Amino acid sequence: MEKFVFIFGPQAVGKMTVGQELCKITDLTLFHNHMTIDLLHPLFGFSSEMWRLAKLFRNEVFESFSKSDSYGLIFTKVWDFSSEQEWEGIERMCKIFESKGIEVYFIELEADTNERLIRNKSPHRLEHKPTKKNLQESEEHLLLTLENLRLNSYEGEISKANYLRINNTHLSASAVAEKIKMKFKF
Repeated sequence: MEKFVFIFGPQAVGKMTVGQELCKITDLTLFHNHMTIDLLHPLFGFSSEMWRLAKLFRNEVFESFSKSDSYGLIFTKVWDFSSEQEWEGIERMCKIFESKGIEVYFIELEADTNERLIRNKSPHRLEHKPTKKNLQESEEHLLLTLENLRLNSYEGEISKANYLRINNTHLSASAVAEKIKMKFKF
């Protein structure tokens, strides 16, 4: 494996969709965070046990994938920059790949709240993320996180060499994927 691409940003910013578009134009494989959430939610709800198992599953997937012959993996996630535990988890995740000599890329997406509220209701998002189908609950959660969490980095906070921040409020997912591909020559 050659590349690990971590796409992060707030809810409904387009992480999964950008990841899907990036897969279409590269040999990367997408593992978006809802692949574990939506597997476990019917069994455990949004409980601490669901999050524990999601973390365990993700780490196992990372370990296995990092040893594969695949070109690379894209992982998408909401990252709470105000949480030390989140920072530590991101560092552990990256070390799985870096310890095997795999290049790690950080792609941070941001978009205006109004655009995110529109995207939150898109049929494409709802098709791929069953736990988002309760639109009222999903929208309330999106707005609540604006008040309680910091979901984008401060200027200069991320010091990774392979880092790109994109405001995709007015960009299509395919345009963002093209920017990523061109910047990092995937």
